[in-house]
Amino acid sequence: MCGFVGFIDENDQTYDHRAVIVTMADAIAHRGPDSEGYFEDGRAALGFRRLAIIDLAGANQPLCNENRSLVLVSNGEIYNYRELRRQLIAAGHAFSTQGDAEVVLHGFERWGAGVLDRLRGMFAFALYDTATGELFCARDAFGIKPLYYAAEGDRILFGSEIKGLLAHPHARRSLNERRLAHWLCMEYLPDEETLFEGVRKLPAGHWLRWRNGRAERDRWFVPRFAPDAGRSLKESAEAIEAALRESVAAHAIADVDVGCFLSAGVDSSLVAREAARIMEARTFTIGWGEGRFSELEAAATFARATGLPNEGRILDAEQFFASVPAVQYAMDEPLPNPSAVPLYHLCAMAAESVKVVLSGEGADELFGGYPYYQECLAFAPYMMVPAPARRALAAAARHQPEGTHGRRFLIRGAHPLPERYIRLEYNFPWAEALDLLAPELGARCAAAPTPWELAAPLFAEIEADEITAMQTADILTWMQQDILLKADKMSMASSLELRVPFLDREVFALASTLPASHRVGRRETKIALRAAAARTLPQATAAMPKQGFVTPLAQWLREDPWREQVHEVLNSERARRFFRTDRLNALLDEHQRGPRSHMKKIWSAYCFLIWHEQYFG
Repeated sequence: MCGFVGFIDENDQTYDHRAVIVTMADAIAHRGPDSEGYFEDGRAALGFRRLAIIDLAGANQPLCNENRSLVLVSNGEIYNYRELRRQLIAAGHAFSTQGDAEVVLHGFERWGAGVLDRLRGMFAFALYDTATGELFCARDAFGIKPLYYAAEGDRILFGSEIKGLLAHPHARRSLNERRLAHWLCMEYLPDEETLFEGVRKLPAGHWLRWRNGRAERDRWFVPRFAPDAGRSLKESAEAIEAALRESVAAHAIADVDVGCFLSAGVDSSLVAREAARIMEARTFTIGWGEGRFSELEAAATFARATGLPNEGRILDAEQFFASVPAVQYAMDEPLPNPSAVPLYHLCAMAAESVKVVLSGEGADELFGGYPYYQECLAFAPYMMVPAPARRALAAAARHQPEGTHGRRFLIRGAHPLPERYIRLEYNFPWAEALDLLAPELGARCAAAPTPWELAAPLFAEIEADEITAMQTADILTWMQQDILLKADKMSMASSLELRVPFLDREVFALASTLPASHRVGRRETKIALRAAAARTLPQATAAMPKQGFVTPLAQWLREDPWREQVHEVLNSERARRFFRTDRLNALLDEHQRGPRSHMKKIWSAYCFLIWHEQYFG
């Protein structure tokens, strides 16, 4: 686990390329405090910061091939590197390290872009051809590791974090204002753009080739489900158990200590239990003084029952609010998911003892863990009603008071899945987001496509039942832009490598064959995964309902000094530049009165303003 930065700028020699690449690498030093390395040839410059995990003394980067025609910088881990290494040595390639990244370098020599289909792991990398000046970049299938770039004219900047790009003297530091309404709705941008004008993210499962100011991009992996209706639930559970056991073993390969995150849920418990079979697996849990929100007791109970060492800590409101600026800076783009804050502290705690942790991200998307997937089963018979009749019932339902039984169902039921997909208006409805923004800014954002127009091409590519379509959309958007980005940035802020055994190509190959009935039912989610868990975990853990990383934030926003602190930020001069502060105050006041919660909306505006201060203040 490391970080890299780089640029190609052969026609501008007015600045010191070496000094600039060092400054860019320094901006991401937290990703790799163990060593640093650089390459520059007057046209290109590559910088690398290393967190040493495998071949501690030898596998430093940048790496060159035998004739120094290719230079590699990479981030992540290749879990099948030993097998690939043997194949490449047999084919005549000479290795200079014992590390995993070198198989990417020689594999590209051997197979070109075809090496991507052979890599089992999490990765982002950049390969520079010293003879042609060509740059080839790629990102892993699920987007576990990030990769950003900014191309303008005959110059391209690239790297693991946006803050590394911004350290270049020709980088633009400009807010992408026209996308702010999209961000308010979804808490991320679901496409290649970022909230920095001109900075783009390479999507998961894509590669980018750049030469002489021209960029070519293509997709090398598409997550597709192909359910096998002939498999029994027992067979599914047995196959999941075997696949996860093998994946955890692969993900545990390291020359340093490896630990596990442990919540009260089934996903992290399964990973920790499998890890305990092969190593002394220390586990780490964060919780709250407010007991009804905390997972500390349940996690400790599970750890005792299974003989796992567990370290737990309590996070209080003062620590939570004090760390928000650091969290938003670490994220590069603003993220209002409150769980980012406890994850930041959990990673810091684990990093005191280990350099690698295993975590349970990805299980919900692959195995059907979110309760809103069950909505598809409820809507299925209603979708048989003709669309004009559903629209008429929705129009009538809108005249009923909010909270009326059946109102939300009838309104949402008027729309096909691409329009009612819950992530499109996860924080704010589109109209409310536009109305919240300062009038001129709101008008600019209103000219952009609606969230449904953004989602239409995505769903048009997915040929599947509604449950599977929603899972696929989550894998391509929510999981990549929220869950995995948060995991990468929060762990790397503490120089900690976070590995996700569920997001393994072999585990996905199995998950993609599960019938929808083994994923989601009317009373249960992750049906087959829970059946697998019941074979090895306590029943209470295997049956634990999905609850996410719950925080007491909604409660704290009703209490001083936290309410007053948020109120001050929401009424600042900065806030008036972007928002109608009367709308923000109305949300805060209604939240204060209760019982209705506007926590997500309030926190979105607050996090954006804190983030903006970090990068533009």
